[in-house]
Amino acid sequence: MNYLILLALALFFGFAFEEFFGGSAQPVPGGIRTFPLIAFTGAALYLVEPHYLLAFIAGLLVLGWWISLYIGSVIDGKREAADGPLIIPACTLIAYVLGPITLTQPTWIPVALVVATVLFVGSRKLLHAFVARVPEGEAVTLAQFLLLVGVVLPLLYGAPKIPFTDITPFKVWLALVAVSTLSYASYILQRYVIPEGGVLVTAALGGLYSSTATTVVLARQAHDQGVTPQITAGIVTATAMMYMRILLVVAIFNTALARPLIAPLLALGVVAAAVAVFFARSAANGKATPSVTPSNPLKLGTAVVFAVLLIAISLVSTWVQAHLGARGVLALAAVVGVTDIDPFVLSLAQGGVASIGLAVSAIAIVIAASSNNILKAVYTVAFARRLPQSLIPAGALAVLCVLGVIAAAIMAR
Repeated sequence: MNYLILLALALFFGFAFEEFFGGSAQPVPGGIRTFPLIAFTGAALYLVEPHYLLAFIAGLLVLGWWISLYIGSVIDGKREAADGPLIIPACTLIAYVLGPITLTQPTWIPVALVVATVLFVGSRKLLHAFVARVPEGEAVTLAQFLLLVGVVLPLLYGAPKIPFTDITPFKVWLALVAVSTLSYASYILQRYVIPEGGVLVTAALGGLYSSTATTVVLARQAHDQGVTPQITAGIVTATAMMYMRILLVVAIFNTALARPLIAPLLALGVVAAAVAVFFARSAANGKATPSVTPSNPLKLGTAVVFAVLLIAISLVSTWVQAHLGARGVLALAAVVGVTDIDPFVLSLAQGGVASIGLAVSAIAIVIAASSNNILKAVYTVAFARRLPQSLIPAGALAVLCVLGVIAAAIMAR
């Protein structure tokens, strides 16, 4: 059975190879006949001496000698490379090792190897076009993020709690990773997948990253173009997505705390979405507004500031609860809402103030989200600088703030 699978995979690989390179000016080594022969050669040499693989290694050395001659001829200009000097040698090596892999490994491994190779070779133009679209510095920023995830996060595992708080350094970095991953996924979709999605789509994705930042960008556009119904709809849409982001982030770290937040946050999100739809419909025949261009959220400085804020807010929250009680924490929620609410929300979700209980924590999160709407209303008026038109989106945010306070009051009963 494995031999039939090997034959099928090698034929498919060779067929795809000829489809990609059949139109080259010069004959390209490899194809629907060559790759099955190379694959069966690798399998046969493996079976000759499977213990030390001496025969297979000898065949690999011969293949390596041919590859060196091929690359040398390309570099010397004697042969034109079909797709760079290394793609064809790499495909030939994969065809050679496909035999032993198919005979010794689960079926999904050789299938995944061949499929991945075909997809990579066939998506040359797409991948190069994507690289050309990516601004300079994106790779460095992503490398910094991977450093935080793959190096710093494991190193912090098992570290003791931060003094005067109920959170550990590992929880702080895990919260940073969770929020940054969600933000980066939104950024990728907004910038590269659907870059021309319009105000509503980009505002929704921007709300998953930062509703405050999205509001500022749209308010600046309103200053240049006027406060259109589309811009108003975008501002309210970003806030609707803020409620969903808060609920998702809390659910990741504390499902028990997420339960009492489902009803109020979903209700506020639905109301905000309905308001956004109302303005969007009134703008259906209006002038189109350019999409929001996001900035990369995965910056090392931003990550450090977030971690410091999370620790600081946890310290302040613990002190406020110890000296002022639950009411003090609720007052603090109203204050921190006019800054970045994510550190405060994550501090509560991770038990940064464990003694206040789930009910008070849920109310504090709703209050923080509501006060954040006041900040965005102020930003809308300040950056748009178009009175009285800017009072329309600002008023919508103020209404959402009032509804949030009402929801918090109902939860407190």
